[in-house]
Amino acid sequence: MASFSLPLPSLHQQFPSKYSTFRPIIVSLSEKPTIVVTQPTKLPTRTIPGDYGLPGIGPWKDRLDYFYNQGKDEFFESREVKYKSTIFRTNMPPGPFISSNPKVIVLLDGKSFPVLFDVSKVEKKDLFTGTYMPSTELTGGYRVLSYLDPSEPNHEKLKKLMFFLLSSRRDHVIPKFHETYTEFFETLDKEMAEKGTAGLNSGNDQAAFNFLARSLFGVNPVETKLGTDGPTLIGKWVLLQLHPVLTLGLPKFLDDLILHTFRLPPFLVKKDYQRLYDFFYTNSASLFAEAEKLGISKEEACHNLLFATCFNSFGGMKIFFPNMLKSIAKAGVEVHTRLANEIRSEVKSAGGKITMSAMEKMPLMKSVVYEALRVDPPVASQYGRAKQDLKIESHDAVFEVKKGEMLFGYQPFATKDPKIFDRPEEFVADRFVGEEGEKLLKYVLWSNGPETESPTVGNKQCAGRDFVVMVSRLFVTEFFLRYDTFNVDVDKSALGASITITSLKKA
Repeated sequence: MASFSLPLPSLHQQFPSKYSTFRPIIVSLSEKPTIVVTQPTKLPTRTIPGDYGLPGIGPWKDRLDYFYNQGKDEFFESREVKYKSTIFRTNMPPGPFISSNPKVIVLLDGKSFPVLFDVSKVEKKDLFTGTYMPSTELTGGYRVLSYLDPSEPNHEKLKKLMFFLLSSRRDHVIPKFHETYTEFFETLDKEMAEKGTAGLNSGNDQAAFNFLARSLFGVNPVETKLGTDGPTLIGKWVLLQLHPVLTLGLPKFLDDLILHTFRLPPFLVKKDYQRLYDFFYTNSASLFAEAEKLGISKEEACHNLLFATCFNSFGGMKIFFPNMLKSIAKAGVEVHTRLANEIRSEVKSAGGKITMSAMEKMPLMKSVVYEALRVDPPVASQYGRAKQDLKIESHDAVFEVKKGEMLFGYQPFATKDPKIFDRPEEFVADRFVGEEGEKLLKYVLWSNGPETESPTVGNKQCAGRDFVVMVSRLFVTEFFLRYDTFNVDVDKSALGASITITSLKKA
């Protein structure tokens, strides 16, 4: 969730391909996950291939290819084939007139990608959404944590506040998740009984927001002036920030003109944002006390708490839960049965309650969550600006990058690197089970850092990394305590996948 992870688009850093296109996923179960990594003793130095085209025209043409003519995956794949390299130059949307400099060096392999996490080599200032930064009018006039580089003094203060939020409310997470998602599943059951199918996304959005408010802030939004409006208000607010890198499926010319050419004015969501701000301001007294100790004003703390909860955390759950359920559905009855047996057995051994220790004893469930994060990372794109002249290695060559150049990584390719993962395009349910499987976790990168490392005040790894993993495990655990197996239909949406449940067998 970037500094809390999750932007909404697979929002970088951090909880989603990123928006609406998907590479084909084949689902299978492997007995022995393998690591296939080649390590040449000496790599040749190569000039970075690719170009940016004519000023104005090149970025515009690349934007049309990215959104309409090719789509994200084909955009990168075709250039990788053309240049015979996983590292190359191109322009990234939105380009003119929103982004003054759309030029990037693309990193598509698992070997070069981690340079984007090394803050000694790259700067992360104002790069959360890419080659442009949304107006600070959308965040109360403040540059919030996700846009700060660790070298900035406010970064440490604000990240400590996020760590305090998560630590101080940790005992509420499991019970509030159970309470909220039980209500959600009961609604699904009712809709299935009445219609024979049930849409997942809108109900998941409401449940995710209610859960975050209950667990982290101790309030049920339905019982406040906010009511059930939270997800809708967030959706409009996020659209104003992310529209330059989204497509809504309108006719091509209209879609490009409205979303990618000029910034939509912040006043369009001023009243919506104020309602969200008032909700968080009213329910953050204990957090404001901690913020004051850290030297952060109530107002700045509130805007950051709102962003971390609504953009990073809610955005991650909004995108990732449907994507994860999509992959699990495709895994089939055999995997569903194994998951159900493992989960029910460990919960029974824990006295019938879901606990952290019980979930730690569910290797298949944990692997399924990590595999979903590998296949469909909630934040697909990461950026960093070179602090110095760098040499970056792919599996095949060494490339020289000049100080000030922008690096861009498209994570769904890096986490499907065939030189790292066996059968990289497949959803392998037990890929991360056992000693050999666990070695692969260093290549799970969804949180703006390897899964084997931890977020600190000195890095840009998602402050809520462990929180996201835990709630994702809770979702799978709660689901298979209640259901034996299920099927879904999958459609595209601006953010992640749109899921319709077509069959649902209760336990």
